[in-house]
Amino acid sequence: MQVTNTILMVRPVNFRKNEQTAVNNYFQEDLDLKNQEINAKAQSEFDALVTNLREKGVNVIVVNDTLENDTPDSVFPNNWVSFHEDGTVALYPMFAENRRKERREDILETLEERGFVIDSVMDYTSAEDSEYYLEGTGSILLDRVNRKAYCALSARADEELFIEFCEDFEYTPIIFTANQTVGDERLPIYHTNVMMCLGETFAVICLDTIDDKKEKKHLVSQLKEDGKEIIAITEQQMHHFAGNMLQVMGMGTKRYLVMSSAAYNSLTPVQIKSLEKHCDIVHSSLETIETCGGGSARCMMAEVFLPKN
Repeated sequence: MQVTNTILMVRPVNFRKNEQTAVNNYFQEDLDLKNQEINAKAQSEFDALVTNLREKGVNVIVVNDTLENDTPDSVFPNNWVSFHEDGTVALYPMFAENRRKERREDILETLEERGFVIDSVMDYTSAEDSEYYLEGTGSILLDRVNRKAYCALSARADEELFIEFCEDFEYTPIIFTANQTVGDERLPIYHTNVMMCLGETFAVICLDTIDDKKEKKHLVSQLKEDGKEIIAITEQQMHHFAGNMLQVMGMGTKRYLVMSSAAYNSLTPVQIKSLEKHCDIVHSSLETIETCGGGSARCMMAEVFLPKN
């Protein structure tokens, strides 16, 4: 199964621009508002997205963040945890120290209370002690059907750790580097899922970020081999989070592609038509979360593939 109808989302209580992640997340910007106002706006954007998804029949499990940990990025749970069909949960090492506090055992207990089965936990978090990081499905894009894992290397995606993950979960690793222009430099994009989205029958990807021609050719050939239509986006569209999308299942088995309104508005009519051949589009305004958090719709949703009792 490549898509699920169950999504875990964490409602923020202390959202703001995280100074610890801003060092290598070049998508983050300042807003001239008090932190309290920023958090209130983020909560309202979060609630609207949840409502939007539930109206389409997506099963959204919402857990509230807690104030005691001071976790400004808790709204992006897909970076610290992933849930797999065989009942395995993976926990990931995080680059920013204050993001490590987002990992909460009670969230796993909540899923078990909802009837999901957790058989084992693969815990990679000890890699933090050696300063190696791999930030969940932010760093790794999983083609669960074809058992391929795509990863753009960065300070938050260590190559050896990624290969170890692929060996543990039996995926073929597809490794490349994706860069963005910052000032007059080409610097690594902090997460793979900002420049690429993998659907069942398509892939949205900013090919312009892959400067190495061999790597680009290899990536394209892997996607084509699996029959995926490649929908290319520009770097400018990527900066509007047009790569940060997730395909989910709604009522019955209807498929939807979830993105922000900024991402949707950056797409051309031709690109929208191409996407709508594969599934309907759902979009929601996430302006505050995108500006301060440097992440968008896909980052906010941790897919739950666990078996049920």
